[in-house]
Amino acid sequence: MSAPFESMGEATGAVCVDGVCAVPRPDATPAGPEIVPFRVEITDDQVADLRDRLARTRWPDAETVDDWSQGVPLSYLREVCGYWQHDYDMQRVARRLNAVTQFVTTIDGLDIHFIHVRSPHANAVPLVLTHGWPTSVLDFVDLVGPLTDPVAHGADAADAFHVVIPSLPGYGFGSKPTGTGWGVERIADAWAELMTRLGYDRFVALGGDWGAAVSTQLAVRHGDRIAGVTLNFALPPRGDTGQPTADELAELERFGRLGAQGTGYAVQQSTRPQTLGYGLADSPAAQCAWIIEKFSAWSDADGGNPEAAFSRDVLLDNVMVYWLNATAVSSARLYWESFGTTFGAAAQDVAITAPTAYTAYPSDVYAPSERLARIRFANLRHYARAPRGGHMPSLEVPDLFLADVRAGVRAFELR
Repeated sequence: MSAPFESMGEATGAVCVDGVCAVPRPDATPAGPEIVPFRVEITDDQVADLRDRLARTRWPDAETVDDWSQGVPLSYLREVCGYWQHDYDMQRVARRLNAVTQFVTTIDGLDIHFIHVRSPHANAVPLVLTHGWPTSVLDFVDLVGPLTDPVAHGADAADAFHVVIPSLPGYGFGSKPTGTGWGVERIADAWAELMTRLGYDRFVALGGDWGAAVSTQLAVRHGDRIAGVTLNFALPPRGDTGQPTADELAELERFGRLGAQGTGYAVQQSTRPQTLGYGLADSPAAQCAWIIEKFSAWSDADGGNPEAAFSRDVLLDNVMVYWLNATAVSSARLYWESFGTTFGAAAQDVAITAPTAYTAYPSDVYAPSERLARIRFANLRHYARAPRGGHMPSLEVPDLFLADVRAGVRAFELR
């Protein structure tokens, strides 16, 4: 068994805002030339501009079907944007994020925004959580309290983590790459440097979507520092995988239908992100539709309505992060940088030998069986099939997600 992780500090009182409970410690992360404290500020001018643009939206014709097969229905988007303009709390995102300690540090010429909260418990495991598209660090902010101080949330101190949640470059409140080369491999290197600056020699990497790609690249490129990888997304393995079961065939057929009907967004973002960005950067309604459609398609949404799986405020919180920072183009460029390599055919052949935990969610774009997951991950210590949930499980089924993160890391036997 590996040596226990050393406790990194004592926490003070918890802070709870809009259901977010955390233990902020401004002094828990050293502040200095390399690491600077950060707070989200949403100005009156930003709010006024957003409301004005929503009021002046030029709407398209309605769809010619009675479902979501042509995209977000006009009546639904008008309703959501009307709520956004008149009733949504424009300071919600700032309050949620400012309830936890945030920082910025410059790595490889880029300002990296991240959340960092240390646990008060001895032997807490350092954990870096990476979000994907079309989400943000808000994926995990509600879980900071239970992860860092499980005792305060009715769980065991043995499940405590020191939590680090960086914004992907070009996705949130950090700076945007101004040149090429910021693919998943470079991001993984930046995360390794970030964890070094925070004093964590070994750590667990967690993610889904692009976060899964970053986490697996950490295992490939910095394997000596990765104590384990916990994932909720992977592509089907290639090559000879043996005789598939009926369930595996059905899952592959479902994945194939997605490729035929639901990947236009990825083709556009991986080939012409700049062209796409003009409309999304100018129209909040367009940015809202571009993001919310995926929350519908990749979740347990009932009849297409994403509010069967997420609250309207949670959906708009996430859209706000993209809108406030005008990150439609800069986030899409990660597809242009990495889609042919990290998510291409060759990437599916890379051996992942680090201790791995995997949870398959039934409404994700692909949910591999345990047999197929073991082909992709040679050192699979924990596998689970969740009873519900999709591509954004930390937002859709946070209790299931939290329980399985804990179960997966326990299987690494780190404490």
